Amino acid sequence: MRPRMTSSGFANTFGPGPWTPAVKALIVTNIVVFVLQWIVPEMTLSLGLRPADFFAGRVWQPVTYMFLHGGFGHILFNMLSLWMFGVELERMWGSAFFTRYYLVCGVGAAASQIVFAFLPGSLGAGIYEALTIGASGATYGILMAYALYFPNREVLFYFFFPVKVKYMVLILGGISMLSATGGPGSGTAHATHLGGLAVGYLYLKGRRLRLGAEIQYRLNRWRIDRMRRRFDVHKGGKERGPWIH
Repeated sequence: MRPRMTSSGFANTFGPGPWTPAVKALIVTNIVVFVLQWIVPEMTLSLGLRPADFFAGRVWQPVTYMFLHGGFGHILFNMLSLWMFGVELERMWGSAFFTRYYLVCGVGAAASQIVFAFLPGSLGAGIYEALTIGASGATYGILMAYALYFPNREVLFYFFFPVKVKYMVLILGGISMLSATGGPGSGTAHATHLGGLAVGYLYLKGRRLRLGAEIQYRLNRWRIDRMRRRFDVHKGGKERGPWIH
């Protein structure tokens, strides 16, 4: 809940406001695929992520699994999280980078599930044969990004307990860590949650480092140009700086 000013004083609003283009497209796509799952249940086995199937040649699964869901509550929670935390990030980043980040976190979460499948013993064997579906890995990446940019924002944890976003992400990460090492019997792919958090963190930290390098480069070029103008030195040739994507 957020306060906003009205003609009669203050009122509370729920959520970040209207949908942004990428968030809207992702939510609509997930809902359409969810409906198709009920019409053609077999598609879940083909498009869901199962490490054994991935190594057997179904290499599309790390992408397609994130658009499938196991029930109404599953898709409702994921899409609500995408809307509540993704809209503000998309407004800040732009639709192209937001979409890329979302997909990178989803695929990275799938990669973590595949890596966990090689753990020794029954834990790894269970993950290797388990089917994983859902956008949770990608939405956990969104939560990580929101915590990095707005760490002190307060949200209602499980819609009841007020907590700062940075602490909420720490709690969710800790729960996923403990659950992932406790066995695959819970029915939740905790490894993908950890993967989404970790990949989101590393991706954004890497981007900040690249941006910092670009700023340093521009600052150095400005200093050099200023010295050249002071001593009437002409620079020859045509220079191009690094591209920032």
